[in-house]
Amino acid sequence: MSWWQDHLRIAAETMRFVSASLGTSFLVWLLVGIALALPSGLLLLQLNLAEMTSAWDGRPGLSVYFEVGAEESSVRAVGQQLEAHPHIERVEITTAAEALANFQAHSGLADALELLDENPLPASLRAVLKAGASMPDLDAAGASVVDAEAVADLVIEKTWMQRVLDASQVVNRLGIILGLLFGVGAVLVTATSVRLAIESRLDELRVLKLVGATAGQMRRPFLYFGAFYGFGGGLVAAMLISLCLVLIENPLANLLGSYGRDLETAGFDPIFLVGLLCVGGLLGVIGALLAAKQRLVRLEVL
Repeated sequence: MSWWQDHLRIAAETMRFVSASLGTSFLVWLLVGIALALPSGLLLLQLNLAEMTSAWDGRPGLSVYFEVGAEESSVRAVGQQLEAHPHIERVEITTAAEALANFQAHSGLADALELLDENPLPASLRAVLKAGASMPDLDAAGASVVDAEAVADLVIEKTWMQRVLDASQVVNRLGIILGLLFGVGAVLVTATSVRLAIESRLDELRVLKLVGATAGQMRRPFLYFGAFYGFGGGLVAAMLISLCLVLIENPLANLLGSYGRDLETAGFDPIFLVGLLCVGGLLGVIGALLAAKQRLVRLEVL
């Protein structure tokens, strides 16, 4: 019971000390929060990029554009060839007449097109990959029809998705690097703050050492300092990330809406918040341990 009572006493004293120097404490919380917010924000970005690519219901595919005036039999032959491919789920053919009708309906140039002697638009088809198929499978399907009769152009619709995947990998590695760098920064900020707290209580520590206090008992109050600074920094980091999400919500919703998707932020949940607080507290304790070990070892009793 005395061990628990000592911990409760130290926790209460730490809260009083932090409250008494609220300006300094807020500055430390802000520095630690900024150090945690950037890598945590990159982690959220990477999670959402991965969620967007995995949940995209269009799946990669390819579009084949035929020569103007191509025979319908040639178009059907290419469509049947792609349908027989083991990695193609479905093939959608748009004839030249259908392409013209769609263009007239959406372009507002129906009167001008009626003056033309012949249809200037070609037939086309779009093939969609089966779920689980890879990009090389898509390349193989395209290569099987690129030299077919009446084929004018072949567009493999994977560029944007590949870029998203590459960007996700870049964000992931950048988050790891910045997480390590800013984690070290958070430890150093906490260690400096705890070192100042130790310097302000040197007389008390000398008395404790004279009466036979152990190294753990002398170090314990400053570990609480580090934990409080770390938890406060984690809370500030969560507030900063939340503020950023609020600021970018409208333009991001408009961007996703142009692709027919709703804004659904993944990862920013209670588990993420608890993890952020725990990481902040852990970094604070590590910084306090470094500061206490370095200063208390050289403590001299006059």
